[in-house]
Amino acid sequence: MRIALATAIAAWEQDADLPPLLEAFARAGIGAEALAWDDPTVSWSRFDAVLLRSTWDYAVRRDAFLDWCGRVEKATRLVNPLETVRWNSDKRYLADLAARGVAIVPTVFIESDRDLPRIAEQSGEFVLKPSVGAGSRHAARFDPTQAAEADRHARRLLAEGYCVLLQPYLEAVDEHGESALVHIGGRYTHAIRKGPLLPRGGTASDLLFAAEDIRPRIATDAEHSAAERVLAALPHPALYARVDLLPGKTGPLLLELELVEPSLFFEGSEDAADALVDALVESLQG
Repeated sequence: MRIALATAIAAWEQDADLPPLLEAFARAGIGAEALAWDDPTVSWSRFDAVLLRSTWDYAVRRDAFLDWCGRVEKATRLVNPLETVRWNSDKRYLADLAARGVAIVPTVFIESDRDLPRIAEQSGEFVLKPSVGAGSRHAARFDPTQAAEADRHARRLLAEGYCVLLQPYLEAVDEHGESALVHIGGRYTHAIRKGPLLPRGGTASDLLFAAEDIRPRIATDAEHSAAERVLAALPHPALYARVDLLPGKTGPLLLELELVEPSLFFEGSEDAADALVDALVESLQG
Protein backbone atom coordinates (compact mmCIF):
# COMPACT_ATOMS: atom_id res chain seq x y z
CA MET A 1 0.00 0.00 0.00
CA ARG A 2 1.26 3.46 -0.93
CA ILE A 3 -0.18 6.70 0.41
CA ALA A 4 0.47 10.28 -0.69
CA LEU A 5 0.15 13.06 1.87
CA ALA A 6 -0.82 16.17 -0.06
CA THR A 7 0.80 19.42 1.03
CA ALA A 8 1.63 22.54 -1.00
CA ILE A 9 4.84 24.03 -2.31
CA ALA A 10 4.12 27.16 -0.24
CA ALA A 11 3.59 25.08 2.91
CA TRP A 12 6.59 22.79 2.48
CA GLU A 13 8.27 22.06 5.83
CA GLN A 14 5.72 24.22 7.70
CA ASP A 15 3.32 21.40 8.60
CA ALA A 16 4.14 20.12 12.09
CA ASP A 17 1.70 17.22 11.58
CA LEU A 18 3.64 15.63 8.73
CA PRO A 19 6.62 14.14 10.64
CA PRO A 20 4.50 12.27 13.24
CA LEU A 21 2.10 11.14 10.55
CA LEU A 22 4.90 9.78 8.37
CA GLU A 23 6.27 7.99 11.44
CA ALA A 24 2.83 6.48 12.11
CA PHE A 25 2.63 5.15 8.56
CA ALA A 26 6.12 3.69 8.96
CA ARG A 27 5.09 1.94 12.20
CA ALA A 28 2.19 0.40 10.30
CA GLY A 29 4.51 -0.79 7.55
CA ILE A 30 2.89 1.44 4.96
CA GLY A 31 4.82 3.54 2.47
CA ALA A 32 3.82 7.19 2.68
CA GLU A 33 5.24 10.23 0.94
CA ALA A 34 4.57 13.95 1.34
CA LEU A 35 4.04 15.64 -2.03
CA ALA A 36 2.78 19.06 -3.12
CA TRP A 37 -0.63 19.15 -4.74
CA ASP A 38 0.59 21.89 -7.06
CA ASP A 39 3.61 19.94 -8.29
CA PRO A 40 2.66 19.07 -11.90
CA THR A 41 5.29 16.32 -12.10
CA VAL A 42 3.56 14.04 -9.56
CA SER A 43 1.70 11.00 -10.86
CA TRP A 44 -1.04 10.57 -8.26
CA SER A 45 -2.39 7.38 -9.83
CA ARG A 46 0.57 5.41 -8.46
CA PHE A 47 -0.84 5.79 -4.93
CA ASP A 48 -3.64 3.81 -3.32
CA ALA A 49 -4.92 7.00 -1.71
CA VAL A 50 -4.13 10.71 -1.50
CA LEU A 51 -4.68 12.10 1.98
CA LEU A 52 -5.22 15.86 2.04
CA ARG A 53 -3.06 17.53 4.63
CA SER A 54 -1.45 20.97 4.36
CA THR A 55 -2.89 22.22 1.07
CA TRP A 56 -3.20 25.56 2.82
CA ASP A 57 -2.96 27.78 -0.24
CA TYR A 58 -6.13 26.43 -1.85
CA ALA A 59 -8.06 29.47 -0.66
CA VAL A 60 -6.39 31.78 -3.17
CA ARG A 61 -7.02 29.40 -6.09
CA ARG A 62 -9.95 27.25 -5.06
CA ASP A 63 -11.12 26.47 -8.59
CA ALA A 64 -7.70 25.10 -9.54
CA PHE A 65 -7.61 23.10 -6.31
CA LEU A 66 -11.05 21.60 -6.90
CA ASP A 67 -10.07 20.73 -10.47
CA TRP A 68 -7.00 18.95 -9.09
CA CYS A 69 -9.13 17.11 -6.54
CA GLY A 70 -11.40 15.95 -9.34
CA ARG A 71 -8.47 14.61 -11.36
CA VAL A 72 -7.05 12.83 -8.33
CA GLU A 73 -10.39 11.26 -7.47
CA LYS A 74 -10.61 9.85 -10.99
CA ALA A 75 -7.12 8.36 -10.62
CA THR A 76 -7.26 7.03 -7.05
CA ARG A 77 -8.95 7.51 -3.66
CA LEU A 78 -9.08 11.09 -2.36
CA VAL A 79 -9.49 11.62 1.39
CA ASN A 80 -11.56 13.53 2.33
CA PRO A 81 -13.53 13.05 -0.91
CA LEU A 82 -14.23 15.73 -3.50
CA GLU A 83 -17.89 16.22 -2.57
CA THR A 84 -16.83 16.92 1.02
CA VAL A 85 -14.03 19.25 -0.06
CA ARG A 86 -16.26 21.19 -2.45
CA TRP A 87 -18.90 21.74 0.26
CA ASN A 88 -16.51 22.49 3.13
CA SER A 89 -14.08 24.76 1.27
CA ASP A 90 -16.63 27.60 1.24
CA LYS A 91 -17.78 28.74 4.69
CA ARG A 92 -21.30 29.21 3.42
CA TYR A 93 -21.65 25.61 4.62
CA LEU A 94 -22.40 27.26 7.97
CA ALA A 95 -25.84 28.18 6.63
CA ASP A 96 -26.44 24.53 5.71
CA LEU A 97 -25.49 23.38 9.20
CA ALA A 98 -27.60 26.08 10.85
CA ALA A 99 -30.57 24.89 8.80
CA ARG A 100 -29.91 21.41 10.20
CA GLY A 101 -30.14 22.70 13.76
CA VAL A 102 -26.47 23.33 14.53
CA ALA A 103 -25.76 26.31 16.79
CA ILE A 104 -23.30 28.49 14.86
CA VAL A 105 -21.69 31.84 15.59
CA PRO A 106 -24.34 34.29 14.26
CA THR A 107 -23.35 35.01 10.67
CA VAL A 108 -24.47 37.43 7.98
CA PHE A 109 -23.39 36.50 4.46
CA ILE A 110 -22.50 39.60 2.45
CA GLU A 111 -22.85 38.52 -1.16
CA SER A 112 -22.83 41.93 -2.87
CA ASP A 113 -22.69 45.68 -2.32
CA ARG A 114 -26.41 45.60 -1.47
CA ASP A 115 -25.59 43.78 1.77
CA LEU A 116 -22.88 46.22 2.95
CA PRO A 117 -25.24 48.40 5.07
CA ARG A 118 -25.37 45.50 7.54
CA ILE A 119 -21.85 46.47 8.63
CA ALA A 120 -22.95 49.90 9.84
CA GLU A 121 -25.70 48.25 11.92
CA GLN A 122 -23.21 46.56 14.26
CA SER A 123 -23.41 47.75 17.86
CA GLY A 124 -20.39 45.83 19.15
CA GLU A 125 -17.11 44.46 17.87
CA PHE A 126 -17.34 42.28 14.80
CA VAL A 127 -15.26 40.20 12.42
CA LEU A 128 -15.14 40.23 8.62
CA LYS A 129 -13.59 37.34 6.71
CA PRO A 130 -13.90 35.71 3.29
CA SER A 131 -16.08 32.65 2.85
CA VAL A 132 -13.11 30.89 1.25
CA GLY A 133 -10.10 31.17 3.49
CA ALA A 134 -7.65 29.30 5.68
CA GLY A 135 -5.38 30.20 8.57
CA SER A 136 -7.28 33.43 9.40
CA ARG A 137 -6.09 34.93 6.11
CA HIS A 138 -7.96 38.20 5.35
CA ALA A 139 -9.90 37.98 8.63
CA ALA A 140 -10.06 41.24 10.61
CA ARG A 141 -11.67 42.53 13.80
CA PHE A 142 -13.42 45.91 13.93
CA ASP A 143 -15.45 48.02 16.33
CA PRO A 144 -18.40 50.27 15.40
CA THR A 145 -16.15 53.34 15.08
CA GLN A 146 -14.33 51.56 12.23
CA ALA A 147 -17.37 51.07 10.03
CA ALA A 148 -15.79 52.91 7.10
CA GLU A 149 -12.58 50.87 7.36
CA ALA A 150 -14.61 47.68 7.62
CA ASP A 151 -16.65 48.69 4.58
CA ARG A 152 -13.45 49.13 2.56
CA HIS A 153 -12.18 45.72 3.70
CA ALA A 154 -15.46 44.06 2.71
CA ARG A 155 -15.48 45.80 -0.67
CA ARG A 156 -11.94 44.58 -1.31
CA LEU A 157 -12.97 40.99 -0.61
CA LEU A 158 -16.10 41.30 -2.74
CA ALA A 159 -14.00 42.70 -5.60
CA GLU A 160 -11.75 39.63 -5.33
CA GLY A 161 -14.78 37.40 -5.81
CA TYR A 162 -15.41 36.33 -2.21
CA CYS A 163 -18.58 36.21 -0.22
CA VAL A 164 -17.89 38.00 3.09
CA LEU A 165 -18.86 36.65 6.49
CA LEU A 166 -19.92 39.20 9.10
CA GLN A 167 -19.88 37.80 12.64
CA PRO A 168 -19.97 39.33 16.13
CA TYR A 169 -16.70 39.20 18.03
CA LEU A 170 -17.43 37.03 21.07
CA GLU A 171 -15.51 38.60 23.94
CA ALA A 172 -15.39 35.36 25.94
CA VAL A 173 -12.80 34.08 23.46
CA ASP A 174 -10.25 36.53 24.90
CA GLU A 175 -10.18 34.54 28.14
CA HIS A 176 -11.40 31.10 27.11
CA GLY A 177 -9.87 30.88 23.67
CA GLU A 178 -11.18 28.63 20.93
CA SER A 179 -11.70 24.89 21.40
CA ALA A 180 -10.82 22.57 18.54
CA LEU A 181 -12.08 18.99 18.88
CA VAL A 182 -10.48 16.42 16.57
CA HIS A 183 -12.43 13.39 15.35
CA ILE A 184 -10.90 10.60 13.27
CA GLY A 185 -12.89 7.73 11.80
CA GLY A 186 -15.95 9.12 13.56
CA ARG A 187 -14.30 8.94 16.99
CA TYR A 188 -13.05 11.75 19.22
CA THR A 189 -9.28 11.71 19.75
CA HIS A 190 -8.24 14.95 21.46
CA ALA A 191 -8.80 18.68 21.81
CA ILE A 192 -6.63 21.78 21.82
CA ARG A 193 -7.06 25.38 22.88
CA LYS A 194 -6.29 28.08 20.36
CA GLY A 195 -5.63 31.50 21.81
CA PRO A 196 -7.43 34.55 20.38
CA LEU A 197 -6.12 35.30 16.90
CA LEU A 198 -7.56 38.71 16.08
CA PRO A 199 -6.16 41.51 18.26
CA ARG A 200 -8.17 44.71 18.67
CA GLY A 201 -7.04 47.22 16.08
CA GLY A 202 -5.10 44.61 14.15
CA THR A 203 -4.99 44.39 10.39
CA ALA A 204 -6.00 41.50 8.17
CA SER A 205 -3.18 39.08 7.44
CA ASP A 206 -2.09 38.17 3.93
CA LEU A 207 0.12 35.33 5.21
CA LEU A 208 -0.51 31.66 4.47
CA PHE A 209 -1.58 31.21 8.08
CA ALA A 210 -1.48 33.28 11.26
CA ALA A 211 0.74 32.38 14.20
CA GLU A 212 -1.25 30.54 16.84
CA ASP A 213 -1.01 29.90 20.58
CA ILE A 214 -1.81 26.17 20.79
CA ARG A 215 -2.19 24.21 24.03
CA PRO A 216 -3.83 20.91 25.00
CA ARG A 217 -7.38 21.19 26.33
CA ILE A 218 -9.80 18.82 28.02
CA ALA A 219 -13.09 19.28 26.18
CA THR A 220 -16.17 19.87 28.30
CA ASP A 221 -19.31 17.75 28.10
CA ALA A 222 -21.06 20.65 26.40
CA GLU A 223 -18.29 20.89 23.78
CA HIS A 224 -18.44 17.14 23.13
CA SER A 225 -22.20 17.35 22.66
CA ALA A 226 -21.88 20.33 20.32
CA ALA A 227 -19.23 18.59 18.21
CA GLU A 228 -21.32 15.44 17.96
CA ARG A 229 -24.32 17.47 16.75
CA VAL A 230 -22.14 19.07 14.09
CA LEU A 231 -20.82 15.75 12.82
CA ALA A 232 -24.29 14.19 12.85
CA ALA A 233 -25.44 16.99 10.51
CA LEU A 234 -22.78 16.39 7.85
CA PRO A 235 -24.23 15.93 4.35
CA HIS A 236 -21.10 14.15 3.11
CA PRO A 237 -18.64 11.60 4.58
CA ALA A 238 -15.46 12.66 6.35
CA LEU A 239 -12.65 10.44 7.63
CA TYR A 240 -11.21 13.28 9.70
CA ALA A 241 -12.77 16.42 11.10
CA ARG A 242 -11.85 19.29 13.37
CA VAL A 243 -14.71 21.10 15.04
CA ASP A 244 -13.79 24.64 16.11
CA LEU A 245 -16.03 26.03 18.85
CA LEU A 246 -16.35 29.39 20.61
CA PRO A 247 -18.05 29.99 23.95
CA GLY A 248 -21.53 31.47 23.54
CA LYS A 249 -23.89 32.74 26.23
CA THR A 250 -26.04 29.60 26.06
CA GLY A 251 -23.35 27.08 25.12
CA PRO A 252 -20.62 26.35 22.55
CA LEU A 253 -21.11 27.78 19.06
CA LEU A 254 -19.61 26.43 15.85
CA LEU A 255 -17.05 28.82 14.40
CA GLU A 256 -15.73 26.52 11.66
CA LEU A 257 -15.83 22.88 10.67
CA GLU A 258 -12.51 21.84 9.12
CA LEU A 259 -12.72 18.91 6.70
CA VAL A 260 -10.24 19.87 3.99
CA GLU A 261 -6.72 20.59 5.31
CA PRO A 262 -6.93 21.16 9.05
CA SER A 263 -3.96 20.93 11.34
CA LEU A 264 -4.80 18.01 13.63
CA PHE A 265 -2.20 18.91 16.26
CA PHE A 266 -0.80 15.44 16.72
CA GLU A 267 1.55 16.72 19.40
CA GLY A 268 -1.53 17.01 21.62
CA SER A 269 -2.28 13.28 21.47
CA GLU A 270 -0.21 10.14 21.88
CA ASP A 271 -2.14 8.09 19.34
CA ALA A 272 -4.08 10.42 17.00
CA ALA A 273 -1.60 10.00 14.14
CA ASP A 274 -1.83 6.20 14.46
CA ALA A 275 -5.61 6.49 14.64
CA LEU A 276 -5.64 8.36 11.32
CA VAL A 277 -3.49 5.68 9.71
CA ASP A 278 -5.73 2.92 11.06
CA ALA A 279 -8.90 4.70 9.96
CA LEU A 280 -7.53 5.27 6.46
CA VAL A 281 -6.47 1.63 6.08
CA GLU A 282 -9.87 0.47 7.33
CA SER A 283 -11.67 2.70 4.85
CA LEU A 284 -9.54 1.45 1.96
CA GLN A 285 -10.12 -2.18 2.89
CA GLY A 286 -13.82 -1.77 3.60
